[in-house]
Amino acid sequence: MSVLVVEETVVNLDQQLWQAWKSMDVPEGFRAEIIEGPITLSPTGNIRHARINRRLLVALVGHLEGSGWAPGADCNVIDGLKVFIPDVYVTPEDDEEIEHPDALGLLASGIPLVVETVSPGAEARERDHVRKHRAYAAAGIPVYVIIDDYDDGGAVTVLTGPDRARGAYASSTRTPYGKEAVIPEGPAKGFVIGPDITGEPRG
Repeated sequence: MSVLVVEETVVNLDQQLWQAWKSMDVPEGFRAEIIEGPITLSPTGNIRHARINRRLLVALVGHLEGSGWAPGADCNVIDGLKVFIPDVYVTPEDDEEIEHPDALGLLASGIPLVVETVSPGAEARERDHVRKHRAYAAAGIPVYVIIDDYDDGGAVTVLTGPDRARGAYASSTRTPYGKEAVIPEGPAKGFVIGPDITGEPRG
């Protein structure tokens, strides 16, 4: 009986967080997510962060042209009562088919790829490398890419093979800045993330 009470409490807390998130007035320059546990407020990125994401979006537009897929940015991606706001993602061009029933964002089940560009600070690195790794894998998103200026001169990590039960990706390929990381599967298969997007290795 005590186990059932604990489970009910968890569900109620998740529902309360969801309702609180829906009614939040998020301050300008911040994003609100439910990754694991409480609602997380994080600031939008600096100019370098924005520059990398802009280059990435432009390159993805060209790569995906005519495929029925398109890149997007800064939209709520929803898995159950969890909410993520990836820096960049790939979605069907007709994304109404994966729109959340309450028009709050897009369903994670229809998103084949997400990208996070890491912001400065230990908390930001932990969020993207650890908590979002678990969350995106648990949501079943097939490809998760991390672009990290602060990983020993900069690196692009491509994660594939999500295990929803474990909240982990089976495969992780790290490519240092200055070389080319290649998306291995999905609509963006063959897309290259290299110096044209990340810049050269950081000093």
